[in-house]
Amino acid sequence: MTGRIIKIISNKYTVSCNGEKYDCLPRGKFRHIGLTPKVGDIVEIDTSTLTIDSIEPRINELKRPEVANIDIAIIVTSLTRPDFSSYLLDKMIANVVLKDIKPIVVLTKGDLLTKEELSEFKPIIDYYNSIGIPTLLNSELDKLKALIKGSLVTLTGQTGVGKSTLINKIKPELNLETNDISEALGRGKHTTRHTEIYDFNDFFIVDTPGFSALDLDILKENLRFSFVEFDNSCKFNDCMHINEKGCRVKEQLENGEILASRYENYKRMVDEYEDISKYPKK
Repeated sequence: MTGRIIKIISNKYTVSCNGEKYDCLPRGKFRHIGLTPKVGDIVEIDTSTLTIDSIEPRINELKRPEVANIDIAIIVTSLTRPDFSSYLLDKMIANVVLKDIKPIVVLTKGDLLTKEELSEFKPIIDYYNSIGIPTLLNSELDKLKALIKGSLVTLTGQTGVGKSTLINKIKPELNLETNDISEALGRGKHTTRHTEIYDFNDFFIVDTPGFSALDLDILKENLRFSFVEFDNSCKFNDCMHINEKGCRVKEQLENGEILASRYENYKRMVDEYEDISKYPKK
């Protein structure tokens, strides 16, 4: 039977087939070829042995979170507790754009800010919307539901930003465990401990564990293509938009067409790759 992996706990894979759920184990051949099944995979299972026999080719896949065949990534970012990080936001956007996954940014915890503090984020929200990355507050649920209708959606974001809380807002009866950030550590406490797809009738959402750090799963030379507003028609085809002559992106920046923080975050990512390349892989 053909189905989709909807949950993974330890080495147990729950597969949904024709409205039924089967807890399966993957055949040993996957380990030998270095292929690990992921939530979102379309698989063939043997219902008599409860084994996963094959995995269909993936449209896309992510390593953080571990999911496959995703249409949209909702990038959940808190405005406070933990504090807003434009660098982490742009890093997450870059990570999904090059996987042909549409990013949507949902900003949480705006209710913990004053009106004046919240208004400071308006230029950022307006900019991301202007470059085709829908960006909204977690209180705009109807708008979010319309954007993700008919899609398989993954939530990604730092631990403690409110991913499970957002899902509970959309479907309160799920009553997923939530927690506040650790006052001592200044970062989120893990609440979601496994990856699972939830059915919302009009769409499907994958809830995933959060993370405290994110490594980019893309090639350094492709970073420039992950910033959707960059005009890459520079004088040199391999222009990385740092110090090269005839750089269109630098012209865009000077003309105010690119948000300064976006460009600075891009340069920081390039520098981060330079730092990583100095050390041999373990």
